[in-house]
Amino acid sequence: MTGIGDVEMGARAARSRALAVLRVRSRALAVALLPAAAAVILLAGGSTGHLAGGGWDTARWVVSALALLVLVAAAGVALVVARSRPAVTPTVTIAEESAPDLYRMVRDLADRLDVPAPSAIALTPDCDSWLEDRTHPAHGPPPVEEHDDVAGIGGPARRRPAAASVLVIGSPFLWWMRVGELRAVLAPVVAGAGPSAHPDIAAARRFIRGLDAAVAVASSDSRGPLARVLCAGLGRVCRLLLRGCRVHAAQMERGVAAAAAERAQAVDYGLRIVAQEQVGLAYAGWDRLLTRVALPAWRMGRWPSRLDVGVVAALTELSRRDRLAEGFASRLGERPACDLLEEPGLMDEAVSLLAARLFHGGPAETGPDWAPVGWDDYPEEVVDRTWRTDAARLHRVLDTLGVRRTAEGAAPGTDGPTLARVLEHLTTTHAPSADAPATRRNRTAPADTHTGTHTGTGTGTGTETDTGTGTGTETDTGTGTGTDTGTDAHTGPGTANEPGPDTDAEPGPGTEAFEGPAPGMEGVGGSASGTEAVGGPEPSLDHTEHLGAHGDAESPGGDHPDHHAAADHAGADHAGADHAAADDDDLVGTTARGAALAAGLSAQLAREEAQAQPTGSRSAQGAAAPAGPDTALWDDRALPLLPLQPPRTGREILTAHITAMVCCAAMDTAGAAPGLDWLDGPSLLVDGARTVDLAPRVRSLVETGDPGPLRAWMTELGIRPEKPVRLV
Repeated sequence: MTGIGDVEMGARAARSRALAVLRVRSRALAVALLPAAAAVILLAGGSTGHLAGGGWDTARWVVSALALLVLVAAAGVALVVARSRPAVTPTVTIAEESAPDLYRMVRDLADRLDVPAPSAIALTPDCDSWLEDRTHPAHGPPPVEEHDDVAGIGGPARRRPAAASVLVIGSPFLWWMRVGELRAVLAPVVAGAGPSAHPDIAAARRFIRGLDAAVAVASSDSRGPLARVLCAGLGRVCRLLLRGCRVHAAQMERGVAAAAAERAQAVDYGLRIVAQEQVGLAYAGWDRLLTRVALPAWRMGRWPSRLDVGVVAALTELSRRDRLAEGFASRLGERPACDLLEEPGLMDEAVSLLAARLFHGGPAETGPDWAPVGWDDYPEEVVDRTWRTDAARLHRVLDTLGVRRTAEGAAPGTDGPTLARVLEHLTTTHAPSADAPATRRNRTAPADTHTGTHTGTGTGTGTETDTGTGTGTETDTGTGTGTDTGTDAHTGPGTANEPGPDTDAEPGPGTEAFEGPAPGMEGVGGSASGTEAVGGPEPSLDHTEHLGAHGDAESPGGDHPDHHAAADHAGADHAGADHAAADDDDLVGTTARGAALAAGLSAQLAREEAQAQPTGSRSAQGAAAPAGPDTALWDDRALPLLPLQPPRTGREILTAHITAMVCCAAMDTAGAAPGLDWLDGPSLLVDGARTVDLAPRVRSLVETGDPGPLRAWMTELGIRPEKPVRLV
């Protein structure tokens, strides 16, 4: 009795809130009719002779004109609200003939819960499930129902099959969960069809969706000044009505959810508790698979065609590694929910293509630059190609910086792309100071002469010469005395003198020279885009932490399809310089050469992205597979709809390119191989084992210019940095 009472209380609360929403609509209609009512009164008074005179005649004309104007405006707003197409979630519809067992299970659930059954079932590349109303005329005719029991029990529901909603199921649930777990998870979702079928709640939802769609219409680009004025008025009215309905609509949905949850407690309650644990686990595996595995492939123009199978592999690997997942592997002996589909491979392929469009903005059909890739081919097609593309870009930027091709100690005639060239360029024996970041040495400045004399606690003398973009000389002299004096003299256009201490006292004699930015970096401005250190804290949707030795690269053939026009080299260089200047603080503490190289890589990537053919502008036709995304129901002109992460920063780009070069050298000189880790993405395999200790060594080189840890690691694995590597 308590459960039945709670269900009724939730349903009554939802209906009362729905009536409140409808009252907002009624008040808006009353306000629109008020001038017309006043005009009718004035006209009736004039016809009967009660309101006679020149003043009343003027009032009748003014009020009548105002009433006509308000009625026309109200009719226009009502027409737009009624005809605008509400937003629809991008999904892949499952035909009943391709999943009869799944439809049968959902109908049994609806019969047991005493609610109307959904009219159709669709899949979405997300870890969620819900009921979605697609009965708006703009969405096309409702699906024809051939079975009497599909609309559920009850006469009104049978006579109105078009009112039934579409059940949207997250595809990771279908592949990871067992049949009983999926049934338990869907029980409260299907139970929501009961209160949703109430006429008042359905009318309130249609009104809110219409207002939301009208706001979208008003926000679209208009061509003429009159159209902009009309759209501004339409948007203001619809937003005002939405603000009036906001609280009531939220409470209405809470009431529907509460009633559905209470009603579903009678179905598989104990199993639903276990299934909820699988929901969180599936979300974690799906998140890591998209950001660590799928995103590098999408950037290379490849889309994994079995993402849901990858979720199962990733979660199985997680259950093997993570103590929190103990016992979950035993579930694999039960029947998976994907067995309810006749052809799960085709559905997985369609959902994988839809995921690539939603999260990355890829085209809707396969082509030369957008081909599917299987998991067996992923290491060669994605990992190897990613690393070699990054390494080729790194050497192109080094060429623009004027760095010589032959590294010190290399054999005569060796001028190919080598790792030794990169290490030699980034190596410095002077660690940057926290008070005076090395990135400042890289900035362009007028002629600057810096001379300092110091007496400190050192022994012997030391001379240090620092040459930046201007001319600078610094002399440090240490003696055995206990006093320290310093003077700084800056000579340039307009001489300025200022005193200051110099903490750069080094024992023993020695001379150390630091080079400024190499030729070719003047257009970048001597600064680099900011990043965060490799191996730092990892956001939940960030794929840039390099666990192991994998490097994420952006393909020069079409990385970001949202660009609508190609830019020339000068414009891309300018954009890269602006981005580098904005993120300069992130590279504080790194070496000047590292900052310059990061800026060059950022500019090169921006140039390649601007010149890439916009793949997202292709025809939005469905895939060749029998089941494809419902592109006719949603607007895909602005893709990606759900980008996974913000653009990479300068340090992430620099670290990824150096890591890629190291991996290329390991594959070409030490017999290593590219690999795929289900939880961490691209990885380097040495003797069949995944390397996990490369990231801190690359970070040491990037931040301090110290190649010692990296060289020791390479020596241990037999990597030859002086040998040329193969690039794409």
